[in-house]
Amino acid sequence: MQIILHTSMGDITLRLYDETPIHRDNMVRLVREGYYDGTLFHRVIRDFMIQGGDPDSKGAPAGKTLGMGGPDYTLEAEIKPGFFHRRGALAAARQGDEVNPERRSSGSQFYIVWGQTYNEGQLRQMARQMDMQRQQILFQQLAAAHRKDIMQLRRERNQAGLMALQEQLARETAEQAKALPPVLTDEQVQVYTAVGGTPHLDGKYTVFGEVVSGLDIVEQIQQTETLRGDRPKTDVVITSAEVV
Repeated sequence: MQIILHTSMGDITLRLYDETPIHRDNMVRLVREGYYDGTLFHRVIRDFMIQGGDPDSKGAPAGKTLGMGGPDYTLEAEIKPGFFHRRGALAAARQGDEVNPERRSSGSQFYIVWGQTYNEGQLRQMARQMDMQRQQILFQQLAAAHRKDIMQLRRERNQAGLMALQEQLARETAEQAKALPPVLTDEQVQVYTAVGGTPHLDGKYTVFGEVVSGLDIVEQIQQTETLRGDRPKTDVVITSAEVV
């Protein structure tokens, strides 16, 4: 399934993945309803990504804060290990983990990755940081499961018991972390060194498609001058969208 975004700077054709059917079917339905017609790429960050799909951006006056609009639903995450944030990847925007721990996607907002290229040393350092973050999340989840025990030990001012429990949780975290797949695969390293992208977003957002033509248009859009809130100084409009 393919979608063409006709924009004020040129056409971008997107292929939607069958492996992420919730996001695929949702975008196809919205396109057929004309939901995206007249919306803006309202958030553009050079060497990072371009974001669109906010219905509040239609005809938005200059200076209006954008990025909070969408339908009255979110989508279940479809984060697949084989789909990552290579240059040209199509992914779903969402609220942050602190209010959205299930990483559910916006019902309409999406972004297209531009990113940067990295050398292997940079990627190794990034992988270590990402792995540390992953272990921190695992530890926090285990600690949350033992919250009653922790609170009881604190009430008793049992420092030895707290230290023992912390050491136990640290061991369990390390054991669980060993069973997880690598943060960056050989394929990801190859792509991020040769093509580029945003590896620090991998595993956190649903990637559900990719650009098959018009990557030069994405490049032009991500280079456009922006104002407050990362909104382009000159509006970049999705004049219409169609399902191919």
